[in-house]
Amino acid sequence: MPKTNPLVKICGLTSEEQALQVAKLGANAIGIISVKESPRYVSAEIKKKIFKTLENFYPKIERVSVVQNCPIDLIIKNFLGKPTETIIQLHGDEDIDYCKNIREKIPNIGLWKAFRIKTEKDLNKIKPFEDFVDAILLDSWNKETYGGSGKKINSNYLKNLQFSKPWWLAGGISIEWIDEILADFKPDGLDISSSIELSPGLKDIKKTEDLFKFLKRY
Repeated sequence: MPKTNPLVKICGLTSEEQALQVAKLGANAIGIISVKESPRYVSAEIKKKIFKTLENFYPKIERVSVVQNCPIDLIIKNFLGKPTETIIQLHGDEDIDYCKNIREKIPNIGLWKAFRIKTEKDLNKIKPFEDFVDAILLDSWNKETYGGSGKKINSNYLKNLQFSKPWWLAGGISIEWIDEILADFKPDGLDISSSIELSPGLKDIKKTEDLFKFLKRY
């Protein structure tokens, strides 16, 4: 067992009310999807409002803006002045040059990079990125979508992973899988979305509360 519980990010929030409810339950990070193709998409205006509210009431929670293959200048434009996010999460096919450029243009915001894992060989592509990001997020590969599919990564790929940066596990994380995750994989963080939803972008607060209670047992 790890000495401390992994951090928890609840992703795909779409309202101030639910963001505050999830924050109160103990989330370490809250993610908002800035990808128009996603059913959980939130406009720049609403995102700013949600993050501003979180900043006021729960300033220690990481406020994560999830983007996918987005021009860096557009990310900056969507700050609508002063950024309210603390993390930019790259969830597309962004390469190392993109990571370097965003570091230069937006140096004061953390940078996480997600990798979709289809085969074990996909893990070998991660190492070159480690010098240019603050955290790594492993998600399952899905032909239909870049994230939020609820599909799990093959457990065999997750054992004995070592990165120089903190790493988060995403993809179908539920209470039923947490025992194995904490015992065998020991990620630094869990990124949870579809397994606690009533519908895309609408969280089941009771199920979310049960998840946090379950984690506290450790």
